[in-house]
Amino acid sequence: MLTRLLSAALAIACAGGATALAQGYPAKTVRLIVPFPAGGGSDIVGRIVAGRLTEQMKQQVIVDNRPGAGGSIGTETAARAAPDGYTLVLASTSEIAVNPALYSKLTYDTVRDLAPVALVASTPVVLAVHPSLPVRSVRTLVELAKARPGDINMASAGNGTFTHLSGELFKSVTGINMTHVPYKGAPTALADLAAGQVQIMFSSLPAAIGLINGGRIRAIAVSTEKRAENLPEVPTVAESGVPAYQVTYWYGTFVPAAIPKDILGRLFTEVSQALRAPEVASSLNKQGATPGVLSQPQFADFVKSEHARWGKVARATGVKLD
Repeated sequence: MLTRLLSAALAIACAGGATALAQGYPAKTVRLIVPFPAGGGSDIVGRIVAGRLTEQMKQQVIVDNRPGAGGSIGTETAARAAPDGYTLVLASTSEIAVNPALYSKLTYDTVRDLAPVALVASTPVVLAVHPSLPVRSVRTLVELAKARPGDINMASAGNGTFTHLSGELFKSVTGINMTHVPYKGAPTALADLAAGQVQIMFSSLPAAIGLINGGRIRAIAVSTEKRAENLPEVPTVAESGVPAYQVTYWYGTFVPAAIPKDILGRLFTEVSQALRAPEVASSLNKQGATPGVLSQPQFADFVKSEHARWGKVARATGVKLD
């Protein structure tokens, strides 16, 4: 009897402590880890959201770029951080859904060790080429690649990143062969694409939109079911004759799984409120990204489904990294 009373008292004390912690949160600077270099799509989206969260939460929310291993280094840093709400990670399809199927030596589990907070944004993958490549459509690209197998160089943000796997999936469904050229992040890959050092890249739209609008690279298709609002003249891959190819890239916030539920709920509320701010929605839309609207349980279910989906894609393409 005494043991049960002590256990009940301890539970009440812990619950009260968690509530008090949540009421005083945040009391210091919050860190938002971005697992890719500055200037890429994740960095652009992260800085838009961090700026608004700083205003709302009355505490500085700083972006901490931790690139490497296809986003795994920064994601692991977040998974191993103290579960107190002061470390979040802006992770994407790459780190959460793709990497577990590619890296056999990951020291963390994206489903077990991270708690989904909120879907921040989703964006098409844009199929972009250097203007010197004599293609203006998916059909002419496929024809050229079949006529010159392996001659076209396909850049990516790195081995195992979503940009890499998006290209591998395209190669698989079209039956073509292109030579993969991995970079250490999207900014350097896109810079070489604009310079003509490589001929093609599958990029998140926020990372590439500036170069597209500036005429330095040419967008020939987007990967989603519908056309991108800020590239209405660019067709989808599906309507260009490859209906089997539909891909959406997304960004979400995650925290260590052991975080108190009160703080997790507070973070969901703060991020959701930030995404509803007109200036945030406008900034994301200009980058080709659509603000997230899922509830926290819906986002958690979505993460699990994406984890399963891209695991199958990675195994089907035969890509494997260690």
